[in-house]
Amino acid sequence: MALIDNEKDARRLARAIASDIALYNEEKIAEGLANDSLFDVIGEEVEEGRAHYKSRVSPTLFDKNFFDRALVDVLVRSKGHVKSVLW
Repeated sequence: MALIDNEKDARRLARAIASDIALYNEEKIAEGLANDSLFDVIGEEVEEGRAHYKSRVSPTLFDKNFFDRALVDVLVRSKGHVKSVLW
């Protein structure tokens, strides 16, 4: 399988992986946000997603941090309704 080599597709993949993490870990994410321990609580899932993302995109695109931005957009911004010490 060829590596993804354009930004649009790399961003799309990053968001899809982040969405899957959010979908399957809703309770853990809410707990992590509420206790300011999000990446401690879902660290394993994030690293698994990051490894998958890295295996699918070119090194140049991986270095642009699209995956990390997708995590913030999908896991944090979309959970503004969760009571948290962060906001």
